[in-house]
Amino acid sequence: MGDQPVIASHVPAVMKMDPGEYWWCSCGKSKGQPFCDGSHKGSSFTPQQVVIEETRNIAFCNCKHSANGAMCDGSHSSLD
Repeated sequence: MGDQPVIASHVPAVMKMDPGEYWWCSCGKSKGQPFCDGSHKGSSFTPQQVVIEETRNIAFCNCKHSANGAMCDGSHSSLD
């Protein structure tokens, strides 16, 4: 079993996002959640690219346990 991510928050980061390329933090250590700031360096984690095609609300996973990667799937509700 590999490294476990840090749970940054037990609630998703719901944000209105403009079109563009974003990098979601998968390790949970970034100070700029839910986005990567390079804090994963030296770990087994890598950020996940998220491409937004049109302005919309996004629920980014902040517990880092979603089966949908960067997108919240409700996994935070079953974590301690």
